[in-house]
Amino acid sequence: MSNKAPLPQNIVVHQQSKVLELVYGTDVYKLPFEFLRVWSPSAEVRGHGVGQETLQTGKRDVLINNIEQVGHYAIKPVFSDGHDSGIYSWEYLYEMCQNYEAMWQDYLGRLEKEGGIVTGKQIGRAHV
Repeated sequence: MSNKAPLPQNIVVHQQSKVLELVYGTDVYKLPFEFLRVWSPSAEVRGHGVGQETLQTGKRDVLINNIEQVGHYAIKPVFSDGHDSGIYSWEYLYEMCQNYEAMWQDYLGRLEKEGGIVTGKQIGRAHV
């Protein structure tokens, strides 16, 4: 992926369906809040190096209470579970849109391996 991802033309928080909608030209992506939360770019989730990641569980019902803009390069969602330290750059958000299926399946695989409960193999498609 290039370091110059396109900027979303529109971002909409859909509380009822629990998805963040991102519009890039004619492409519309809907990323579930749970997906955004478990793949947060924060140190709390990713750790400070390879192998220090913390598997996030119990986030199925998480909501986004607010979204703050971070300069001209990112957004910072404030989740209903209190998590507010993930800064999602435009590049990372676009990468999440492009790679939703693989990232979600990776998370479900790790969750299953750790003995977590998988309630659904698919929460929805990122690209609509």
